Amino acid sequence: MSYETLDLKQEGQVAWLTLNRPEALNAMSRALVDELRDFFSGLPGRRDIRVVVLRGAGRAFCAGLDLKETPMPTSDEAGGTGNLGGPSAGMRLQRHISELPILMRRAPQPIIACVHGAACGGGFALALASDVRLAGESARMNAAFIKIGLSACDIGVSYFLPRLVGASLASELLLTGRFIEAQRALATGLVSRVVPDDQLEAEARALAEEMLATSPLGLRLTKECLGMSLDAGSLEQVIAMEDRNQILCTQTKDMLEGVTAFLTKRPPQYTDT
Repeated sequence: MSYETLDLKQEGQVAWLTLNRPEALNAMSRALVDELRDFFSGLPGRRDIRVVVLRGAGRAFCAGLDLKETPMPTSDEAGGTGNLGGPSAGMRLQRHISELPILMRRAPQPIIACVHGAACGGGFALALASDVRLAGESARMNAAFIKIGLSACDIGVSYFLPRLVGASLASELLLTGRFIEAQRALATGLVSRVVPDDQLEAEARALAEEMLATSPLGLRLTKECLGMSLDAGSLEQVIAMEDRNQILCTQTKDMLEGVTAFLTKRPPQYTDT
């Protein structure tokens, strides 16, 4: 699979997906959005990929929407249809971008975001929609939308952020557009670890290897259950989903292999059967 704005490399069952517009701080051009949609929408059918590592080339993770590419309204257009061609065309363009976190959550593979430098606006959204966030010491993230006359609530940010850090901190960050830097992000649970920038790849590789040591079905169902539990209406609903997943796993050969490997003190050899 060849992309113009993404660098995709597969090592075993890990896909290393790099936003590859370093000259623009990996800002989200139309081509980048199209290619991200293509990659993430294809993941449910990719059993050869079990973990995805998402990162940015150069000095930043992603600086958000490429405003140099997107035409801005003139003063005469302000208050009218602006640069989006009216509500219908504007909504189509908006939804083309805003469906990215939905595609990321639908993907059965855990997504590890390696955030260094700026992760602003849409870049912040990509980090939040990932399953695990690792931060380099240079990482700084914000909901930049509100800084350019828009609402800060965009591309799933207002869904994920309060669930990760609580309503109070989410309100502070969204209502102001303030940056949150690596150490505060760690202290508030927004990221799971902070390491020097040059150690991000090694940290992600080690985390991916631990995920690959689990059974394929168990890993997929764990991501699915975690995502659905965020919106579950009761403990009973979550327990019912957990029970269903465990019974499904007990019907696999991999579950027998896992128990046998544990009892004989050897690494399991899972076959996804």
